[in-house]
Amino acid sequence: MKFINSNFWDRAARVILGTSLITWAFYIEDLYKLAIFAVGFVILATGIVGWCPIYTLFGWNTRTHSKKS
Repeated sequence: MKFINSNFWDRAARVILGTSLITWAFYIEDLYKLAIFAVGFVILATGIVGWCPIYTLFGWNTRTHSKKS
């Protein structure tokens, strides 16, 4: 896809981290529960989709492109 700017390992790490944060949010009884859940959801969503808006803002791209000549 044209808009994917994250490689496989970056996406896998985001999915694991996002899932961990969402799971952790269910087990804590704190004021920051909703914030932790929201951050985990955003990280999980960017991992699933493969597009990171912060990478786009700074012009970064961790996805490797193979060019055929």
